[in-house]
Amino acid sequence: MLYFGLVGLAAFALAVVTLGVKIVPQSTSWVIERFGGYYTTWEVGFHIMIPFIDRIAKKVSLKESLFDYEPQPVITRDNVTMLVDSVVFYQIVDPKLYAYGVDNPKLAIDKLTTTTLRNVVGELELDETLSSRDTINGRLRSILDDATDAWGIKVNRVEVKNIDPPDTIKDAMEKQMRAERERRAAILAAEGEKQAAILKAEGDKQALILGAEAKKEAAIREAEGEAAAITAVQRATAEGLAMINSVAGVEGALKLKSFEAFEKVADGKATKIIIPSELQNLAGILAGVSVLKSGGGPRDEG
Repeated sequence: MLYFGLVGLAAFALAVVTLGVKIVPQSTSWVIERFGGYYTTWEVGFHIMIPFIDRIAKKVSLKESLFDYEPQPVITRDNVTMLVDSVVFYQIVDPKLYAYGVDNPKLAIDKLTTTTLRNVVGELELDETLSSRDTINGRLRSILDDATDAWGIKVNRVEVKNIDPPDTIKDAMEKQMRAERERRAAILAAEGEKQAAILKAEGDKQALILGAEAKKEAAIREAEGEAAAITAVQRATAEGLAMINSVAGVEGALKLKSFEAFEKVADGKATKIIIPSELQNLAGILAGVSVLKSGGGPRDEG
C-alpha cells in the first residue's frame, strides 16, 4: 500500500512539473498572473509555472502587424464626401499595457483611426486631400502613435491606400484635366509661333543690316574711285602747268588759264570766237610742247 502511495505521489509530482514547464517561442511574450493579479512577463525561453497558482493571462505576439480597414466616408473642408481606405502598421512594445490597457485593442485602433482620419481630412480641401497623401499619412501616424502609447502599442506607419471621390467630382476633374491639357497645347503652339516670328524678324533685320553694309561699302568704293580720278586729273593738270611754266614761263601758264576760260565761255555753242593774238602764240607754244612730249623734235635739214 505504501508502494502504491509513493508511486501515486511521484506521478502527481511528475504531472505538476510537466504542467509547470513552459517554453516561450521567439517574438512572443506571455503575461503571467498569480492569484488573479499581474505577476510578471515571460520573454522567449524556458520558464516554470506553479500550477493552480499561476496562469497565462495573455500571449502577445511582438511581430509587426497591420489593420486593414474598410473604406471610411469622410467630408473635406469644401463639403465633398469621399471614401478613404487606410492601413495601419503597428507593433506591441509593452505586453503588460497591451493586456490591461484596453479591452479590445484592434477595435480601439479601428475607431481611433476612423475619427482621426475624419478630423485630418476635414481640415483639407478636395485638391489638397488628393495631392497630400504623405501629409495625411504623417499626421495620422503621429496622432495614433501618441494615443496608443497607453496601450503598449507603437504605430510604425499609416498608409492611405485609396481615395475615391464621387462620380460627379471625377467627371469634373477629367474635364478640368482635359481643359488644362488643351490650354498647355495652345500655349506651346503660341510659343512656337512667337519663336518663329522672332526668328523671321531677326533674319529680316540681319538682311537689312547686311544690305545697308553692302550699299555703304559700295558708296565708299565709288567715292574712293571718284577721289582717285579727281586726284589723277588734278595731278595731270598740275604737271601740264608745270611743263608750260618751264617752257613759256608763268605768263604763259596764266594765258593758258585764260584760254581755258574762253573755252568754258564758248561751251561749244558759239559759232565764232575771237582769240587774242597772245593766246594764238600760246597755242603755237603748246603745240610745240606737245610735240616734245611725244618724243619728236626739229629735224636737221640737209
